[in-house]
Formats: sequence, structure tokens, C-alpha cells
Amino acid sequence: MTTGGAVLVTGAASGIGAATARRLVDAGRKVVLLDRDGEALAALAAELAGACTALTLDVTDNAAVDALPSTIPDDFQPIAALINNAGHDPGGTTRFDQGSAEDWQSAVETNLLGTMRVTRAILPGMVERNAGDIVNVGSIAGLRIVPTMAAYHASKAGVHAFCDALRADLADTAVRVTEIMPGLTKTDLIRRRYRGDQQRADEYYARFQMALDPDDVASTILFALEAPPHAMIAQIVILPQNRW
Repeated sequence: MTTGGAVLVTGAASGIGAATARRLVDAGRKVVLLDRDGEALAALAAELAGACTALTLDVTDNAAVDALPSTIPDDFQPIAALINNAGHDPGGTTRFDQGSAEDWQSAVETNLLGTMRVTRAILPGMVERNAGDIVNVGSIAGLRIVPTMAAYHASKAGVHAFCDALRADLADTAVRVTEIMPGLTKTDLIRRRYRGDQQRADEYYARFQMALDPDDVASTILFALEAPPHAMIAQIVILPQNRW
């Protein structure tokens, strides 16, 4: 990652996004925090003090995302790295024919289209400077299929393909594209999947006996960013130790 500029993190208010923001600040980087949860975002910004700026934004709001570059304060410009981390899976673990179209549309709009649109908003500046990192937080679900998660799988498989295609598009530039594919990680996504039912979320994690912590994934993101400029960490799969 280039030494100048800031790092923009989507889905920054909790989970992997918040853990990544903390690690970046600890590493001396300025961070632009993006999330649609303004209250949680403000709490994290207060914790990180002057090292960050917080922008409440929903990555599915096309107009707001298109205007994003002009809303970032000058002292957090340019964006040296973009971490596309915002994720959603409402109504997940439901057989496809029994779930709602609104739920699977929401998952695809956040996980895939949100990643693409935020990238499209930030990437031109990187190409112009011929420097930058795009890190997309995908999922092992983009590679391996299990029942009752059709929309989530489709969205993360789309992120996987997008990363490969984007890497090809940018091959004649110095902009790097990294895909991080975590296995089960203990974040708020599962509770939100179950409409805020914490007991169901706890039972889901208990089935698997082991899950990654958000900081495990954050450390992997930092590893990719800290690679020498001529080296690109294209893909990383990180799993709980008891998975294969």
C-alpha cells in the first residue's frame, strides 16, 4: 500500500470492518469509515478519535455512492486503499423457493452491486495516480456451496468473478486487487440474518464449534496491503482450523 492517502472501509461500524479500521489506525493510517448504521459508526469514530472520518452511507444508495468522492474531506484524500467489506444476508439459511425475493435482492444489492458501485466511484482516482489497492471481502461461500444460502452464494460468487475480471482490466496499471475469502466469522451478520434473534445466531455458531474472530480477517487484510508494491496478494482463503 502506498504511504500517502487514507484507507476507505465500508461496513466499518462493526465486525470485520471495525477490526480492520482499528488495525489500520494502529498502523498509523488515516481511515474513512462508511456504514449505514450512523449510531454505531459515530461510536467507532469517537473511539478512534482524529485518525478517522465517518460518513453514514448505504452502499445500495446509488446516488450517494456516486457522489462519495466529493464528500470525503480533503485531508483524507487521496484514497490509497478501498476495503469493500459491507455485507448482508437477510433471511439466509432458507430454501430458495421458500424465501422472499426482497431478501435475496437485498443480499445481491449489498454484497455484489454495492461492492461494484463503490469500486467504480473510487477506482478512477487510483488509475489516474497509477497506485492503489482494492480489497474485496468475499467469502468461502463464493467457492463452496451449501444448501439454503442460494442468494448469498450467488452474491459472493459474483464478487469472486468481479475480482478476477477487475484484476484483468487493471493489469496494465499499478492498482492491485485482492479478494479475501473468510470462512465462518463471528460478526453481527448472522444475528441480522435472523432479524435480530441473538439466540438463533448463537445456536448457528454453536453448530460449527469454532469461528474466526473479525480480527483474524483484519490481520489478513493488513498482510495483503503490506505486500511489496510489485507483489499482489490476489486471493486469500482463511478458515477456522476445524474446517477443510
